[in-house]
Amino acid sequence: MITKDKKPTGQTKLAMIPLNKLHPFPDHPYKVLDNEEMDRLKESICEHGILCPILIRPIENADGEYEIISGHRRCFAARALGRETVPTIVCDLTRDEAAVLLVDSNLHREHLLPSEKAFAYKLKADAMSRQGQRTDLATSGQVVPKSDDSRTTAQIGKENGESYKTVQRYIRLTNLIPELLSLVDSGRIAFSVGVELSYLNGEQQTDLASDAELLDKTPSYSQAVRMHREHLLGELTFDRIREIMDEDKPNQKEHLSLPMERISKYIPKGYTPKQAQEYVESVLEQAYKRRMRSREQER
Repeated sequence: MITKDKKPTGQTKLAMIPLNKLHPFPDHPYKVLDNEEMDRLKESICEHGILCPILIRPIENADGEYEIISGHRRCFAARALGRETVPTIVCDLTRDEAAVLLVDSNLHREHLLPSEKAFAYKLKADAMSRQGQRTDLATSGQVVPKSDDSRTTAQIGKENGESYKTVQRYIRLTNLIPELLSLVDSGRIAFSVGVELSYLNGEQQTDLASDAELLDKTPSYSQAVRMHREHLLGELTFDRIREIMDEDKPNQKEHLSLPMERISKYIPKGYTPKQAQEYVESVLEQAYKRRMRSREQER
């Protein structure tokens, strides 16, 4: 799979650079997974080489060392294939300019996790704020919020087909502890629920994550809203979190929970939790059909 990069705006030059001189961009928001998609990328590189050069920038005060702006997955694949050098475009950009380009060069990817989008939006918003690149969109007929942060997120939203509120809600997810954020990525906690929980402090989130694992339950939106409200009132204690989590949610159905470590050897490599669930359901459906056919033959 060959990805397309946005054309860099600063001065550039083409160069073959050793892989050991290329370093991940700090706070890089996109995950690099050794999965089936990566296998396809490796196959493409074996057959065609790296057709789209890696975008990099020189690291300040580190002669001959570079940060990757776009191409983390291609570098991973090249290392796995034993390549020593890769074609690059060296961009003369500041760290903030590179951060904006990094985000824009990857947001087109399919199947972005909520956490990836959240940290990407935050990285870009922080960089734009430092650069002072807040664009007033009133000339386009849009209603622009008065706050500087809203103008920044409005510009990001306009570029990605989303409202400034949606961008801000994604950025809120970066306040979740890793355990809760992983539940959002897996789909066990809805995006809107994650946003509400992001207002809890770290200790409260840790207590909630422990309860979610212990009880094998996740909060509903109404429960998350109540936790948020009680946190603001200073009334959300560990016991109160447990009390809310112990409630039976409307129309709650019993479900079977299987730890991934118990079934991972039966699941294709690189599957997400959702894909693993669909795979298990498919296998069970096929087993059911075989059992029904066997019964029919025995009659």
